[in-house]
Amino acid sequence: MSQTQIDGVSVITKANVYFDGKCISHTLVLADGNKKTVGVILPSRLTFNTGAPEVMETAAGSCRVLFKGETEWQTFGEGQSFNVPGNSSFEIEVTEPYHYVCYYG
Repeated sequence: MSQTQIDGVSVITKANVYFDGKCISHTLVLADGNKKTVGVILPSRLTFNTGAPEVMETAAGSCRVLFKGETEWQTFGEGQSFNVPGNSSFEIEVTEPYHYVCYYG
């Protein structure tokens, strides 16, 4: 189930803006020093590359995802999440604003 609130964090106020503003997020620094991003992807089809493994949790909206090396798209909705390996990539397609929390590591 997706979180509706994340308590006890510091927020880096400069936004992370990707793909000409189609994806915008803010970095949260947790009390233990770990980081998450909270953002939105506007209607589009984008390809993301990963360095570290990531977990994408859907806060609102839905998306279709095509993982590197796969041929079948998978759909994820509110409260669902998906894992992306490090040093990989995935395509994501959204038809409505997609709100997410991304965990690293």
